[in-house]
Amino acid sequence: MLASPLPPHTLSVAPMMDWTDRHCRAFHRTLTRRTLLYTEMITTGAILHGDRDRHLSFGEAEHPVALQLGGSDASALAECTRIATDYGYDEINLNCGCPSDRVSSGSFGACLMASPDVVARAVEAMRGVTALPVTVKHRIGIDDLDSYEHLSHFVRTVAASGCETFIVHARKAWLSGLSPKENREIPPLRYDVVRQLKADFPGLTVVLNGGLLSLDAAAEALTWADGAMIGRAAYQTPYLLATADRDVFGEEGSPPTRREAITAFLPFVAAELEGGQPLNRMMKHTLGLFAGQPGARHWKRVLSEQGHKLGAGLEVVREALAGVPDAVLDARPETTTSGELQGLA
Repeated sequence: MLASPLPPHTLSVAPMMDWTDRHCRAFHRTLTRRTLLYTEMITTGAILHGDRDRHLSFGEAEHPVALQLGGSDASALAECTRIATDYGYDEINLNCGCPSDRVSSGSFGACLMASPDVVARAVEAMRGVTALPVTVKHRIGIDDLDSYEHLSHFVRTVAASGCETFIVHARKAWLSGLSPKENREIPPLRYDVVRQLKADFPGLTVVLNGGLLSLDAAAEALTWADGAMIGRAAYQTPYLLATADRDVFGEEGSPPTRREAITAFLPFVAAELEGGQPLNRMMKHTLGLFAGQPGARHWKRVLSEQGHKLGAGLEVVREALAGVPDAVLDARPETTTSGELQGLA
């Protein structure tokens, strides 16, 4: 057991466009209660001029949950922060790391790393309207602005505005020449840069993001970083989250089986179906639940082929489950990760 409770940032699931919506977060909560979850990036324009409830509403069970905002205008970001605070989020995060063309053309995302003063003014304005933590997620550099001096200047400038938590994707971003997908894979991971950042700014909370594919990898990062953020692996192989509460946060109790996770998710699915949501909108987030296990292909095939059909309901889920062996559905991981975090707190 851990000596004291660990903060939510100890382990988190990265904000990912088109992935970490409220349906995904509701599913992840059947696997882990303690891991910090993030929304997709939501632009200030979508909140100020769009369907606010659709973008910001979430279930009570999703806590702890953070909203990631995209924008650069300090007043708009402050207004969205005020609105989000009323919705009950646990943290507001500013995106300074997304490299997509759409984001760059809107003067926010990774291109903001070239304008630390703009980010500092935005953070100051956001902090002025909320008591919630205001955090920043960013890269280690962009284009030719990739020196450690530039990175440390960015962090120092933004920290002076009151930001205490920096979530660092340990890759630089190329704003032209690489697609968003390529920017997640081609620039090399530089954990050494993030490690140096933590050494130089020991009073700040520094969370490592990028290339963490397991709780073992997260545990290794937590020997020097304040937190580990898992991205695509948490989505594509979500069952890795099942042991997080025990092995990372030190809670007692057995991790859920895959059957227990799906059973816990079904009331949410049923309620969403009643509200007019198509089955595949919820169940697509579960497609990787059986990755590497017997029955995985059947599970994905049934949900993929039938989940989008008009009127598809829980009977499709039951048919998908029927092709997964009981031994897989009811297996419960019992061993802790080799990088168990006992004694780190």
